[in-house]
Amino acid sequence: MSQTSALAPLADDTADAASLVERFLVASMIPDPETAGTLMSADVDITFTGGRKFKHPRDATAFNAMRYKWVKKKMERTDVAPGDGETVVYNTGTLYGEWHDGTTFEGNRYVDRFVVRRGKIVKMDVWNDSAERILVRMDIEA
Repeated sequence: MSQTSALAPLADDTADAASLVERFLVASMIPDPETAGTLMSADVDITFTGGRKFKHPRDATAFNAMRYKWVKKKMERTDVAPGDGETVVYNTGTLYGEWHDGTTFEGNRYVDRFVVRRGKIVKMDVWNDSAERILVRMDIEA
């Protein structure tokens, strides 16, 4: 499903964190926010583009439903950085889907950053090019 960039073999906890994040992203794309939520801590901190804060994947799913008719991720890479008591996982790739007017899109870059502690996602930060693409669709050069 994805590549892991590491010079040495991954430690079990680091590989587990990468797998956890990928399972979360797959559940999120179904979308199945309830299953995705089981992979996060109860006090998870989710920040989407524009600084939008959410407390559960169902909130992010509701936000995406306002922005897209549907959206999926083409996961291209997963990078992990082990730390003291936590692992940081970056998942990058592109979004593809359909805007509400029926226009399809692809190649919309994204970066998702996760912090994993004790087998749960405790923090998620999301960035993508959707806002830039919306400006272009509105013929706004900014």
